[in-house]
Amino acid sequence: MRSSALKFLKEKLIQLIPTLVGISLFSFFIIRMIPGDPVMLMLGERGSDPKVYQEMTRSLGLDKPVLEQYGIYMKNAVQGDFGRSIVSKRPVTDEFFARFPATLELGVCAMIFAILIGIPAGVYAAVHRNSIPDYILMGGSLVGYSMPIFWWGLILIIIFSVNLGITPVSGRLSVMFDVPTITGFMLIDSLSPQVLADEGLAPFFSAIRHLILPTIAMGTIPLAVVARMTRSSVLEVLRAPYVQTAKAKGQSFNKVVWKHAFRNALIPIVTVIGLLFGSIITGAILTETIFSWPGIGKWLVASIHARDYPVIQGGILFIASMVIMINFLVDIIYSYVNPKIR
Repeated sequence: MRSSALKFLKEKLIQLIPTLVGISLFSFFIIRMIPGDPVMLMLGERGSDPKVYQEMTRSLGLDKPVLEQYGIYMKNAVQGDFGRSIVSKRPVTDEFFARFPATLELGVCAMIFAILIGIPAGVYAAVHRNSIPDYILMGGSLVGYSMPIFWWGLILIIIFSVNLGITPVSGRLSVMFDVPTITGFMLIDSLSPQVLADEGLAPFFSAIRHLILPTIAMGTIPLAVVARMTRSSVLEVLRAPYVQTAKAKGQSFNKVVWKHAFRNALIPIVTVIGLLFGSIITGAILTETIFSWPGIGKWLVASIHARDYPVIQGGILFIASMVIMINFLVDIIYSYVNPKIR
């Protein structure tokens, strides 16, 4: 069994290499197919002296053949150097990790929102199969899965921010507060001793209010997937002989559902949650753009407009690597939980 597990792990690791290389090729060449010259954008609409243009092009390494540029980029990337932003002149790695906590905080909150609502809804729908609540919950999950994030985000802003004035429109914190960056996670930094002594809990509640709409917008699709997967998995387990035996022994209905059925239905649910958490990071691009959330999604969109090649290449590679590693860990955990996978 140990040899089969090691063989499975080795195969999965080998599969990561061509995937990462393919993503690096895609991110490197696709941005160069978009119309626009980063040097001209930096020099301004009126242009500049041809000598200045050539000198800047040479300093950025854009005068070399594309394949040679890719070779240099990959050589540096393997050493941990992903270049410097054309716009800010800062290392891409520094810019990415400065914005990543904001994206991770939003992604975790969206996933918690999806799990806390999706799992109970799925279990309830499975227990009350073919009833009106089942049809309503599953119909709602289908609608939630089908809604585009950009449309849903704008609807939430119009209802709760513009019309009702309950939640802020954008940002992570009210301009009234100045919270020093310690961890990059606003919910944690707003509870630092210094902030609590100066402002109390007001910054923390402000951070929560700013999180509400982006969390709902980003978490709606994962919620729908979790609810439908939970219903399907629990329904399958409820038909199992050991569940019928537990019922025949006179155990309470709640104990049968939550102790026997739900626990044994968790394996596919956990797998889906792990995969969704990887995809939810990529879904941050639209959500962060709509709500002006200062994370990596908004950063990448701004970089695309500026034709900031190093930022786009590095950002896509970082995000793809994270998604691949999350999927890899889910596969490994699942293979140990269910040996049939190996």
